[in-house]
Amino acid sequence: MSIAFLGFWALLVNVSDVQAQLPFHGGRGPTFVRSAWNLEPGYLTLYTHTRFFGKVVNTTPTPPATGTTAYGYWNVQGGAALNYGISRHFEASLVPMIYQDTNQGGKGFNIPDDIFLRLKIGSLGQRGATMSYAIELGTRFPTGKTHNIPLEPYSAGKFSFGTTGIVSFARDPLYPEDGFSAHFNLGYWNHNDVGQALSATTTVTKMTQEFLYGASIILPSEKFNFRFEILGSAFINAPPTAAFSRTPVAYITPGVSYKAYRWMSIDASSYIRLSGTPGQNSAPLRQDGLPPYSAWRVSLGAKITLLPTSLYSMSERDLLMRKAESRRELFEQIIKEQRETESAEAELERIKDERRKAERELERLRRILEGEARRQQQDGQNGDDGSQPPQ
Repeated sequence: MSIAFLGFWALLVNVSDVQAQLPFHGGRGPTFVRSAWNLEPGYLTLYTHTRFFGKVVNTTPTPPATGTTAYGYWNVQGGAALNYGISRHFEASLVPMIYQDTNQGGKGFNIPDDIFLRLKIGSLGQRGATMSYAIELGTRFPTGKTHNIPLEPYSAGKFSFGTTGIVSFARDPLYPEDGFSAHFNLGYWNHNDVGQALSATTTVTKMTQEFLYGASIILPSEKFNFRFEILGSAFINAPPTAAFSRTPVAYITPGVSYKAYRWMSIDASSYIRLSGTPGQNSAPLRQDGLPPYSAWRVSLGAKITLLPTSLYSMSERDLLMRKAESRRELFEQIIKEQRETESAEAELERIKDERRKAERELERLRRILEGEARRQQQDGQNGDDGSQPPQ
């Protein structure tokens, strides 16, 4: 286990410096990285989330004022995620950002902020296999008033869209959430921001595009899930220098979830910035020179299963019986597929036998025809030797 974790860590920290862009979700698997597993059909989950960063900043006032001014700088975000299992292979999610500090003019916050809408085509692959696959389509609706926010991933205030490829590994494919699992995301996001004004003097002239990535491992126990996630993105076309969030950055996010009930869990995570100091072409944050990304964040959340309501009254025995039933259905599917494979192999073998029989019949017919041809040739030779029939 330790060797696998060290190898996983070495792989991730050597990825290019990137910027966190993936919002949280309420589906199965990690909190921020997507899993390829879909919710069961008819399941509806709610995930409530908040995260914050704070720092005391000392700054020198503009002359003729003298002295040093200190103030507390906060970046707080709050939102929710609704995920619904449409069918075995389709899952929809709605993620409204309810509150977002902007630390700019006016009120200094957005209520509401932007809304994310996603559709995942998941749980792909052979049933009972350790690997699962998914593709997720996502959109972002600019319902917030202020965009291009300090300490937050880049947003220009335009409708944007993207797609993400997902691969998940489960050590126990029958009960994937009860054993070690690993999840990997790679995607693309188009900010659709050409013509958008980022400041009074700066307008976007080239489409901002970026690659997204995420990776996570989960180590579950009876009451707790321990996880490690890395999130980020790398710009294909970076936004203009007036954008606060155009500098590469990487965050690792260790977290733990407490499974209070079968229908509710509580989790806590901490973002730790691995890289992402401002470069020469990045916009500073006010005159105090704070970097475009926070050095740390604390994230808190709770996940509740709203549907089906039968989960609230289900006993431990009922839950075990349900798991046993799902295992039986999976075994029956595997046996059915195996029988179909065996039947196909038997049919193929029968066809091969028929072909061999036909080849033998053809060979026999060839020998008969060759024998008849030789006899006719011999009879012709006997009739042409000049002998006379007896008188």
